[in-house]
Amino acid sequence: MTAIPPLSRPEFEARLARIAPAGALAARARNAHWAHFEELRRWAPRVDLIGPGTADEVPERHFGESLAALPWLASGPRRLLDLGSGAGFPGLVLAAARDDLEVTLVEPRERRRAFLAAAARRGGVGVRILGARVAPGALDELPAEVSVVTVRALRLEPAVWSALAERLAPGAVLLAWSGEMAPELPAEFEAGRVERLAGSRARFLREFRLRGKR
Repeated sequence: MTAIPPLSRPEFEARLARIAPAGALAARARNAHWAHFEELRRWAPRVDLIGPGTADEVPERHFGESLAALPWLASGPRRLLDLGSGAGFPGLVLAAARDDLEVTLVEPRERRRAFLAAAARRGGVGVRILGARVAPGALDELPAEVSVVTVRALRLEPAVWSALAERLAPGAVLLAWSGEMAPELPAEFEAGRVERLAGSRARFLREFRLRGKR
């Protein structure tokens, strides 16, 4: 388990503002992100939520990396599916920043789901939280006609992506956070934009688009 150093709210917001996209930190989002951070600090010493190597850079590494996706999300209502939500990065962060998103957080571990529920409730963020497995033949609990899929710190086999593609809307976008190596995806997905994320480590945000569906 990982203890996260305390920050005052002005310190947290100043660090996040230095790397957040323009317009990402409206009052509603700031309140929700701060509530998320405070819940993270409260839960992290007793629930496995983040790695010990990132405890000193939570605003930048976790919140900031999540917000990097905002400029790539089209405006207007969108159905977003966050796979392996863990501590709420990126799904809960994006839901706080964009109240027009219909966000479903998928996390199989019960204690992490309890954390997500507490952080969402404290921040006043409306999300759906599922304990579904992400595996071929076990996707019926997931929403259909999804416009955006986000995945960070979760590796899925190509067969899973092929099965998931059937639940996506035409032209759906997959946003994947990764290291130097891009995730291995099947032919249903076409690679798009790539952005190197802020920080000393080589971390990237990658876009993939669903090819035409029959």
